[in-house]
Amino acid sequence: MSFAPLAPTTRFPPSRIAADTWVIHQVQPALGQPLFVYLNSMLILGAEPMIVDTGTPANREQWLKDVFSLVDPNDVRWVFLSHDDVDHTGNLAEVMTACPNAQLVCNWAMIERHTNCFEFPLGRCRWIMDGETLDIGDRRLAALRPPVYDSPTTRGLFDPTTGVYWAVDTFATPIPDPLMGVGDLDPDFWNQGLAMFALGAVSPWLSLVDEGKYGRYVDRVQSLDITTVACCHSPVIEGPLIERAFAFVRKLPTLDPPALPDQSVLDQIIAATSQPST
Repeated sequence: MSFAPLAPTTRFPPSRIAADTWVIHQVQPALGQPLFVYLNSMLILGAEPMIVDTGTPANREQWLKDVFSLVDPNDVRWVFLSHDDVDHTGNLAEVMTACPNAQLVCNWAMIERHTNCFEFPLGRCRWIMDGETLDIGDRRLAALRPPVYDSPTTRGLFDPTTGVYWAVDTFATPIPDPLMGVGDLDPDFWNQGLAMFALGAVSPWLSLVDEGKYGRYVDRVQSLDITTVACCHSPVIEGPLIERAFAFVRKLPTLDPPALPDQSVLDQIIAATSQPST
């Protein structure tokens, strides 16, 4: 058996989460569990349309169709990379080729780390650091690093005109059914999923940080006037669930890292999925 980057067999169409704002969806089965993981990106329309992250190579054909069904590639003015992981940069070359009028919003560290995978067009790049803002015609976006992240290049993105915050990998959680929203999840299941991703797959160092300093960092983002949280690996979070999500993320330094699947689990997966010889 193998766990290959195959194109998804089920399409989940883009969803409008706020004025001029769409989430582009991909769903991937989890390995060894009857669970699913979102691989989202985002599109902001308006005076100067922006693509936020570029999906995965496995879903390239459908992802490009979904994005360019909502915006003409010649109209795209900005491509914002939150960081340099493959599930965020998977179609970067294709997007920059298809969108000749777009500037790539990145930073120095991203180019240093990712130039072995992509030839950055420096003349089309705009370096935006954590805490800086970017004018995209009819709105000014703020690049603010989320409290849970796995790359030093990471910047989240806040749109004060809609209240949407792109939280990147913060609030990542598996889901039992791709059609479920966060409000459909059992609270304990959601907490366990948030902890497993945050401390096991994204930011294991959180168990080592100073709780007070980390809390002030959470405050920095939570104090924004956020009405909708979109991120790569979660359904959209809205309403009172935003406060619940931040409250749990705030506790992460006090939690013990969860036990992660080891070789014995891999052996069980292989045994369960192996075909008998004929």
